[in-house]
Amino acid sequence: MRLSSYFLPLLKENPTEAQIVSHRLMLRAGMIRQSSAGIYTWLPLGHRVLRKIEQIVREEMDAAGCQELLMPAIQPAELWQESGRYDAYGKEMLRITDRHDRAMLFGPTHEEVITDLFRTSVKSYRDLPKNLYQIQWKFRDEVRPRFGIMRGREFLMKDNYSFDLDFAGARHSYNKMFLAYLRTFRRMGLTSIPMRADSGAIGGDMSHEFIVLAETGESAVFCDKAWLDADPLKETIDYGADLQPFVDRWTSLYAVTDDKHDPKACKVPAERLYEGRGIEVGHIFYFGNKYSKAMNARVTDETGAEVFVEMGSYGIGVSRLAGAVIEASHDDKGIIWPAPIAPFTLGVINLRSGDAACDAMAGDLYAKCQKAGIEVLYDDRNERAGVKFASMDLIGLPWQAAIGPRGAAAGKVELKARGAAGPAEELSVDAVIARLSAN
Repeated sequence: MRLSSYFLPLLKENPTEAQIVSHRLMLRAGMIRQSSAGIYTWLPLGHRVLRKIEQIVREEMDAAGCQELLMPAIQPAELWQESGRYDAYGKEMLRITDRHDRAMLFGPTHEEVITDLFRTSVKSYRDLPKNLYQIQWKFRDEVRPRFGIMRGREFLMKDNYSFDLDFAGARHSYNKMFLAYLRTFRRMGLTSIPMRADSGAIGGDMSHEFIVLAETGESAVFCDKAWLDADPLKETIDYGADLQPFVDRWTSLYAVTDDKHDPKACKVPAERLYEGRGIEVGHIFYFGNKYSKAMNARVTDETGAEVFVEMGSYGIGVSRLAGAVIEASHDDKGIIWPAPIAPFTLGVINLRSGDAACDAMAGDLYAKCQKAGIEVLYDDRNERAGVKFASMDLIGLPWQAAIGPRGAAAGKVELKARGAAGPAEELSVDAVIARLSAN
């Protein structure tokens, strides 16, 4: 993509309404624009990041045996009345009526819809287990939407729901999601810590929040320092195996806390305790037969008796992750994208647009990147070199390739990783392609 024709409205100054780093940088880098309070348009650069995150989530859910579907954003109120949550949910639920005066709502979550789908479609234990997921826009009418996409009213979320015959099966489904979430966040270049969360009236300890470390995070993090140095995924783990020992081993390295993450409840010795800040990006939760009982979702077991299915729900904030990554990975110049979710891999900077040699070499690199399948953004604008470098630093692509008159005469490109210390490497166009193709 040539930057001269790309829709990328960059801002030079920090927007006054942005209170946190990710909100400031997403606005300045032309990723989002506010449509109304807590509701944003995702511009081309931001949309590319969103799709990258979404695809990693999708691939890991598929690998764990989940099946994708898509449920409606607008839901009938009667399902929520049946589960008992319609009146209890509060004003965060956007309630509407259609032209026939039927009560409807814009879904903040989808437990009722998926339970209704299951109970009308599955009747026998032979059809279990099932784990169904979607990536769908949600709406929660926050009283004070703030921090950009981090606390907005409309957000993109992956939510999936497991259905099992008994607790043993439900626990295995839960453990598979525990492992899948670790794999998902690691693929995005993130260190995620699964912290036990409050299970509410259901009880038990099968509820975990996945926290990404960030100094500006809203959540307190307490974990064993060994977690930060360990790699729970260094060995290949099969989803079909008994995952309980894996979960037990790795959960021993982080704090056991209450719903407020109180350090007084922590079981990690003080000398090994890491205290920091983080951002919640995922939550897995076992709720047994809470919804299956309320909505009469039953199957026949091996004896022919009817039993309520055991359920769990699992969420990942897809749009929230874009902000969380920026909070965790930036400097005073702008964003530093991890390669797997970067909108483009390489930014080509033509330091003197209009110079025949520079134009020819930059055009050659751009064309060869496209042919090699390397996602490239070519800054061919008629701007000063300083403006172009500042723009590339702001949007944070993993690699920058600068071409000026001296380099063009020598047949060399200055290649540098975003955020890396030290001078740029001088490489030929073909060597740049080889380097990036190998990463």
